[in-house]
Parts: sequence; C-alpha cells; structure tokens
Amino acid sequence: MFHHVTVLKEESVKGLNVRPSGIYVDCTLGGAGHSELIASQLGPQGRLIAFDQDEAALANARIRLAPYGDIVTLVKSNFRHLKPELKRAGAPERDGVPQVDGILFDLGVSSPQLDEADRGFSYNHDAELDMRMDRGQPLTARAIVNEWSESEIADILRDYGEEKFARRIAANIVKLREKSPIETTGQLADIVKHSIPAATRRTGPHPAKRSFQALRIAVNDELGAFEEALEQSIDCLSPGGRIAVITFHSLEDRICKTAFAKEVASCSCPPDFPVCVCGGGSGRLRLTPRKPIVPSEEELEANPRARSSKLRIAEKLG
Repeated sequence: MFHHVTVLKEESVKGLNVRPSGIYVDCTLGGAGHSELIASQLGPQGRLIAFDQDEAALANARIRLAPYGDIVTLVKSNFRHLKPELKRAGAPERDGVPQVDGILFDLGVSSPQLDEADRGFSYNHDAELDMRMDRGQPLTARAIVNEWSESEIADILRDYGEEKFARRIAANIVKLREKSPIETTGQLADIVKHSIPAATRRTGPHPAKRSFQALRIAVNDELGAFEEALEQSIDCLSPGGRIAVITFHSLEDRICKTAFAKEVASCSCPPDFPVCVCGGGSGRLRLTPRKPIVPSEEELEANPRARSSKLRIAEKLG
C-alpha cells in the first residue's frame, strides 16, 4: 500500500488557482494527494498531466485517480524532460512551446520510498545501498560509496547534506571499503555514526540523516533536474498561469528563490503588501504571495516531516 501524507496540500493547490477547463501539471505525483485534489476541481474539459519516475507511485495513482477517467494522463519520466513530455502528451503549443495553466512541484521524497527497507533510502533499515527513484537508472548509492574518490564523496556530503564532518566520514568510508565493499545501509550508517563525535551524536537528528540525504540527492541528480525543470516550467506557463513549488532543503529553496527572482517583474508596492497590485515592470513573473508559505502548527503536529517545507508561488504575466 502506497501511503504518503501530502504536505501543504490545500495551500499549494489553492495557489494554482485551478480553473475547471484548465491544463495542470503535477511534476511530482508521489502519493497522488496533490493530483487528486487538482483533478477534483477540474471539469470534463480540464486536464491533469502527472509525472513520476517510480512505477510504484504510478501504480498507486492509476487506482487512486481512476474515478477521474480521461482527464488524467500519467507520465513515467523525470520532470527534467518536461517540455518534450508535455508535447508528447498533446498539450497545446504556442511558438512550438507547450502551454499549461499551472505546474506543481513537491520536492519531498514520498514516505514509502523512505520507509520501505528495500529502496535503500533509510538508515533505520538494513538493506542494499540503492537510493534510486527510478530503478532503471544505472547510478546507485553503492556505486558512489565504493567507487568515487574520497574528495568527491566529501564534496557530496558537504554540499548536499551540509554535513560538517564530511571529510572525516569520507575518509572512513574509503578506509573501510579497502577491506571489503560497503554493501548495505546498515554498514554505511555505522560508518557515519562512528565518524561523528559522541557529544554531537547525543543531540539533533540521527547522525546519518544528512549523509543519506546527500547521497540520495547525488544519485538522482535532484538539484540539476529541478533547476532544468523549473526553467522549462516558466516557458510552458500560459499568461495568468501559476507555478507552486514545495521545497524541503535549503539548496532546493535557493534554486527556486533565485529562479523566481531572476524572472520577477520590478514592483513599487509597499513592502507590507502581501500581493503585487502595481503591475510591475519588465519580467515574466510576479510572486503570489511575496513570502514563502510554511505549514501550520496543526499540520506539523500531524506530520513532523513537513517541518522544513516551504511553498513558493509565482504567476506568469501576460
């Protein structure tokens, strides 16, 4: 059973300003929580196109979204291929670029991927080191840990996991793999744990959390894919269309914030205005609202994994 608690569901779909006859894209189908809410607001002329690399997520969505029939199209692909996949799905085009009315990104990893031992994402279960979102791709966490250089591993842990003991962890990985390959999540978690001073281990989250996150991001090239997809998304939005992006990591949020800032129209509204009303100057986007939306205390109590999430929304200007 593919059970996943959707983060900021109501806020993000409301931010898309769904029209019954519009075309909407869920770039991160996951447990289909966002997709189901979008589809429920569409009429017979509307359309939802939803992306995921994970066959388990797609199989779940075929069941969950079955009541909405032909208005839903499921696409097994990385969202970095947004433009060609939207063309293949038959989205209307303008000057050769597919056009849609709303695009959603939820960059959190689905709970089943984290919780199912055989996926290799979790430091809480001993399993084969994998961490692939799409099991058809060649690169795995096992390959990085056993084949990449000490400096490359340290860079991944530092840059993607913000792990201050990255060099010590990388050195211990290389030292131990010389004796025998590091095959499982349990082995890797133990190496990380014993690389971090005991005083540090006694506070904060699990000592392996940052390292496992970093490896997952590297295996799936998550940041590169997101940056490419976000740029394509802005091109693919019709005037008045909106992008909603939920991030869970400071690097993801920085990419989103930078991309929006690069495209946002200049604004002369007072800083305390929640939404731009002046019309702005040059630029393709306006922020709606200006500040990121964060989960309510009620949502955090029900789903602690939502704690680091931020929702940013931008609208395409005509």
